[in-house]
Amino acid sequence: MPEPEVPAGEVAPDSPAEPLPDAPLKSILEAILFACEEPVTPEDLAAILGEDRRPAIEEALAGLEKTYDDPQAGLRVQRIAGGYRITTDPRLAPFVREMVRWRNRRRLSRAALETLALVAYKQPITAPEIQEIRGVNPSSILASLLDHRMVRILGRKKVVGKPFLYGTTQDFLVRFGLDSLDDLPSMEEFDQLLKTEGLDVDPLPFPDAAEEAAPAPEETGP
Repeated sequence: MPEPEVPAGEVAPDSPAEPLPDAPLKSILEAILFACEEPVTPEDLAAILGEDRRPAIEEALAGLEKTYDDPQAGLRVQRIAGGYRITTDPRLAPFVREMVRWRNRRRLSRAALETLALVAYKQPITAPEIQEIRGVNPSSILASLLDHRMVRILGRKKVVGKPFLYGTTQDFLVRFGLDSLDDLPSMEEFDQLLKTEGLDVDPLPFPDAAEEAAPAPEETGP
């Protein structure tokens, strides 16, 4: 049977949703909290499960909190901003940070790590300034780091040519397990990081005053 036409200027009503399957309420809430990055409020849950189930929802959320409040568990149900979400136990944060660092170090080449370090420690910094330090054109590396959301464009420097100014992103902090830029390791620790990756490199040059830049070959991305 063809669908009825909707008069011009009017919005078609939403198609009826498929009926939700039966499942234990506590399991439903656990799955939703696990899948959602943002905190989920009781109002959100009642909107999809039914306002008449609001008391049962709040009771089930309290039960989830109690279930996850176990010293042997690695996850917690956390109340935040008026909602709930499943998070890792704060005591285990060092292990999570180490895994994030390890995975991301594997994905970045030596050239990308060096360029990213320069941006992190010297930001805001321009591509010509990076080239002065590293001796190679960083354009493709910066483009790749932008794609990976490790760096962002902060604006333009008020000099001839008005080159872009680069800085690190919130994703950079998250993926390297840092709370803020104050938590960046020392340059000596960064050099050691490169050596643990099997990269035999000299300490990175961080001159106080940049020397005259010379034309340099284009460098490939990570």
